Amino acid sequence: VQLQASGGGLVQAGGSLRLSCAASGGTFSIYTMAWYRQAPGKQRELVAAISGGGSTNYADSVKGRFTISRDNAKKTVYLEMNSLKVEDTAVYYCNADVYVRDSGRGYFWGQGTQVTVSS
Repeated sequence: VQLQASGGGLVQAGGSLRLSCAASGGTFSIYTMAWYRQAPGKQRELVAAISGGGSTNYADSVKGRFTISRDNAKKTVYLEMNSLKVEDTAVYYCNADVYVRDSGRGYFWGQGTQVTVSS
């Protein structure tokens, strides 16, 4: 299973970006999908997650500004980021809890996409 993330870039504070992450490769079922981020010198942290049934949870720092969603038919998760702040600058990684036929269940990571918010 491969996760391909896209949509990062450079934006001014107060602006918006939309990240996408598409899963592909083999026969599999996806449970929870999530976005994490890692800023320089900091640990990777959970930003938002969405279950297979659509339940969501968010880090306190992004509540009310970020929205996670998914398209199960496209095996894609999205992160809509509004009112971006300088402190949102980080590499954003998608993550998926996946059951792969004949292989079992495991967590997969995308390659990361850089989000830079300028003041």
